[in-house]
Amino acid sequence: YAHTPDALQNVLETIQKIRGGNETLFTIVGCGGDRDKGKRPEMAKIATEHSDQVIFTSDNPRTEDPETIIKEMEAGVEMHLSKKYLSITNRKEAIKTATRMARKGDIILIAGKGHEKYQEINGERFPFDDMQIAREFLTPTAN
Repeated sequence: YAHTPDALQNVLETIQKIRGGNETLFTIVGCGGDRDKGKRPEMAKIATEHSDQVIFTSDNPRTEDPETIIKEMEAGVEMHLSKKYLSITNRKEAIKTATRMARKGDIILIAGKGHEKYQEINGERFPFDDMQIAREFLTPTAN
């Protein structure tokens, strides 16, 4: 799930402890709209400090502009880590990009939504399953 700074840091630190070290750790992360804005830069800071490559993306923007949320996240990235991230507002495209960048043995953490099977945008819930999307792009026949 990892939708709070503490949870994200814990999962990333756990991955660091168990990884072999030769693989690249990709983290896909977003922050929910109409929620604590103060945690947005903190989430981005944690992700960039503990990952090799980070993609900031939309989570559940609710009534907020997802690009504004991402900009607020970007404010938390320290200058020397700014080359470690990219921003892709469309969550499906963010997952696709990570799967295309990753090589065999790399780690992709898709943080934030966990068990949720929807994305909430402007008061409407749209079907969205991170795991299903990832599987779609990780199958050998994916384009």
